[in-house]
Amino acid sequence: MIEVKNLTKSLPNGRMLLDGISFKVKKGEFVGILGPSGAGKTLTLRCLNGLLKPDKGEVIIQDENGKGHDICKINKRELRRVRQRIGVIFQGYHLVKRLSALENVMIGRLGQISTARSLFYGFTDGEAAEALLALEKVKIGHLAEIKTGNLSGGEMQRVAIARAIFQLPTLLIADEPISNLDPSNAKIIMKMIKPLSATMPVVGVFHQPEMTAKYCTRVIAIKDGKVIYDGDPKLSNDMLVEIYGEELSLIEQQEHAVPAMLIN
Repeated sequence: MIEVKNLTKSLPNGRMLLDGISFKVKKGEFVGILGPSGAGKTLTLRCLNGLLKPDKGEVIIQDENGKGHDICKINKRELRRVRQRIGVIFQGYHLVKRLSALENVMIGRLGQISTARSLFYGFTDGEAAEALLALEKVKIGHLAEIKTGNLSGGEMQRVAIARAIFQLPTLLIADEPISNLDPSNAKIIMKMIKPLSATMPVVGVFHQPEMTAKYCTRVIAIKDGKVIYDGDPKLSNDMLVEIYGEELSLIEQQEHAVPAMLIN
């Protein structure tokens, strides 16, 4: 479980970026965060894994033993330990392109082994087998030895999901994971992320209301740094207008656009 309580963040000039953001996500939930550009979605997500410290508020994350940790208050050493179990899927993949898909997956567990082992010994055969199993779960086990730089965008995002699975996380955060993909691959990635919520809370930032309506169990809408909606992922047109305003027409055009070249 992750519980966010009254997150507040402002600029030195007093401009409020986050204004009392609060919500809770439990295991079994796949929550999509929506909102217009500059609403505070990404800032909120950065607070969830300790990359940004709010001025006020709490972010309580349960570890693998069920113990809660407020990552806004714990020391750096403890934060590093908690973050080892937070899986993150990025918009830009964040893979090492000169390494194979299998090696990129194993990187996900680097923070969980000693420095000496990572430098001189590396991963065991058993861990390599686990990493291969993670690739097979996202249906690209046959690409394990291929350098990531030779993969398509959709395949690279599958590697990123496999890396998160291999990490054995207690929380999964997805930062615009389908923004760089064509509609066909975006659906594939959403279908792969959704089942992961059976074992951990999944929270993601998205720009596609059609996708969150179909695959998420719940939607949170943020506007001007505040939560203005928290509930059913199938949003009415009136609510979409309230959330996005003039930006809605552009989003609808992008959702229905047919790309010139599909990414496999």
